[in-house]
Amino acid sequence: MKKIGTVTIGQSPRTDVIPEIASILGADVEIREAGALDNLSKEEIAKLAPEKGDYVLVTRLVDGSSVQVAEKHITPRIIEKIGEHFRNGIPLVFLLCTGEFPGFETQGLLVRPQKVLFNTVSAVAEGLKLGIMTPSPDQTEQAERRWSQAGAAVKSVPSSPYTDAMAEVERGARELKTWGAQIIVMDCMGYTFAMQEAVRAITDKPVVLARGIAARVVRELVG
Repeated sequence: MKKIGTVTIGQSPRTDVIPEIASILGADVEIREAGALDNLSKEEIAKLAPEKGDYVLVTRLVDGSSVQVAEKHITPRIIEKIGEHFRNGIPLVFLLCTGEFPGFETQGLLVRPQKVLFNTVSAVAEGLKLGIMTPSPDQTEQAERRWSQAGAAVKSVPSSPYTDAMAEVERGARELKTWGAQIIVMDCMGYTFAMQEAVRAITDKPVVLARGIAARVVRELVG
């Protein structure tokens, strides 16, 4: 059986993500999970929260709640978990986050959804208005700054995939439709296939889902 490793910036297992990824990868691929916040207490996690000026990331804990962490705090933990997978003989590691991180030195294939998502959308979105969904209001400015390099105009709306998710996503979709988005990007691994379908139904526009596009690249790589 083929094996891949996953690393979430939150806690594993990611029961909200892995089953849908597995449906794309197929039954012949074994997924071994790890999380940057595994075995940490709520108090320890609170110390990783972003401060003013930090790059903000949103993730899920094993109890289903969501938290914000700063990229500068979480990156060393991600690197450690990625390295553990490679040292254990896993040939490909799938990072379950669309956030921006510095370059990683790795001992195998590392799939970074942010790069997959950004480059895929950039290839088709030239001259178009991009609507971006991101989990938190604290992320909209950084999302618009990044995605402004891909489309003619960009609007980011906060739509949490973790709290009152479907209502949040539908509200965000209506806002982006009113604005005139021509392509919608669901820029978080927490968004599901069902949420993608809801956004597509409301906007009647192409909708690119982070977990879907990245998982299909992994499937291509593992063969």
